[in-house]
Amino acid sequence: MSDCIFCAIVDGDIPGRIVHETDHSLAFLDANPLAPGHTLVVPKEHHARLDEVPADAAADLFAAVNDLVPRVEAAVDADATNIGINNGPAAGQEVDHVHVHIVPRFEGDGGSPIHAVAGERPDLSDEELADIEAAISG
Repeated sequence: MSDCIFCAIVDGDIPGRIVHETDHSLAFLDANPLAPGHTLVVPKEHHARLDEVPADAAADLFAAVNDLVPRVEAAVDADATNIGINNGPAAGQEVDHVHVHIVPRFEGDGGSPIHAVAGERPDLSDEELADIEAAISG
């Protein structure tokens, strides 16, 4: 995609601090990091949402994340990491190209757990939960 910054990094048209590359994915340091070592892992082909990524490329993407997490933590002496995907604009996706965030976390860093991103928690009845369970499980 011609106006996608991540595609431009994949194509080498703009520089990126590349930390890992496979046939289907590329990982680079986030230019606006939330923490030292904040890394983005992207599929090399442009896909806006996770469900658009072909199965083989998705497997490669998550294998790269799995490989990178301990390396990122070790590189910055992090105590843990948050792994996240903002899948669509309503979820906060700012770049219209699938990307997995690996955000190093440190004891006492003032950050919140992943549950903090969704705002107020819904109060769902057992019936509502059963309906959702049925809809997801097919």
